[in-house]
Amino acid sequence: MGLEEALPSGILLTTVEKVAGYARKSSVWPATFGLACCAIELFSAGGPRHDLARFGMERASATPRQADLMIVAGRVSQKMAPVLRQIYDQMADPKWVISMGVCASSGGMFNNYAIVQGVDHIVPVDVYLPGCPPRPEMLLDSIVKLHDKIQNMKLGANRRAEIEELEQARLRRLPLAQPAGHPGAGGSQPAGIGAPPPTLPGHAAAERDRAAVAPHEPGEQP
Repeated sequence: MGLEEALPSGILLTTVEKVAGYARKSSVWPATFGLACCAIELFSAGGPRHDLARFGMERASATPRQADLMIVAGRVSQKMAPVLRQIYDQMADPKWVISMGVCASSGGMFNNYAIVQGVDHIVPVDVYLPGCPPRPEMLLDSIVKLHDKIQNMKLGANRRAEIEELEQARLRRLPLAQPAGHPGAGGSQPAGIGAPPPTLPGHAAAERDRAAVAPHEPGEQP
């Protein structure tokens, strides 16, 4: 079935953002950065079994100036970090980064001074791919998610408004851990003597207050 059969009227209405997003996601050229065992799974994704060419990504560029996707596959050492950043700076805009494997994403088992504890300290990461090492199917799934992100990326003034909205959302995000005794977001007083009791649901709070003021018989536990 051709395009003319899908459009019986012969007219197609769309936006510049949709057309640019479709063109970009369909022509992503990766600059592979294989550093450890994750690179073997990355090579497998390009083989005939998984066929990365289905997504128009079989051309792994040997120069960063002809690539717009960096796949960091493996742990990043402190000595390799400046090289990685230099290659990222030489890539064409707009560009994206996939952090492949737990070592590239968070340092993994190499919690020492020689390994960068997350490649996001060096370059901005768009998609984090867990696993040690992740299977090629997982890499393909992360690529599909990145394609969806590229397809829906805003342009021009809308892009700047989207970035501002995301930054404000991050600033409003609650911390992952609250001080003990303070389940609310605004509490700054440390838990301990004089700290207010935790907030309970309406029925549980009423039962607590009723038990606090009710008289108790001698020998009865409050």
